Amino acid sequence: MLAELLDPEFIRLNLNASSRDEALRELVGIFKINEKARSLLLNLLVEREKLGSTGIGKGVAIPHCRSLILSKFTVAVGRFPRGVDFDAMDKKASHLFFLVAAPPKDKGNQYLLTLGAIAKVAKDMGKNDKLCTARDAPEFLARLKELETRGK
Repeated sequence: MLAELLDPEFIRLNLNASSRDEALRELVGIFKINEKARSLLLNLLVEREKLGSTGIGKGVAIPHCRSLILSKFTVAVGRFPRGVDFDAMDKKASHLFFLVAAPPKDKGNQYLLTLGAIAKVAKDMGKNDKLCTARDAPEFLARLKELETRGK
């Protein structure tokens, strides 16, 4: 389950970016890595977005990349209450971001499985946007777990 992969320390629910690049910068800032690594990871994500937006619609974006910068599979969550134009498929602002980063090889292909799990949760976002109103990381995780359990 997605909720079990998330560390509350990597969840920020009141980010303030107003552009794609600012949003990616704030999201990368959640990771506990040095400034040089942050810069490299940010560049990778910006280049990935040039290939096509990871804004999947319904207010959700899943910026992602593989890199040697991180030694293990890591997911960060950022929520932008004002929304960010992320060139989403539905042309609506993205509010909830799941940043997925993994080394080139990860056990059990967790990278792709996680992208799928996030897409599944996002599919139900129109009906149930409890993730967009959670007040803190523990509440966000509890609501995510509830959504995932109900979706089975």
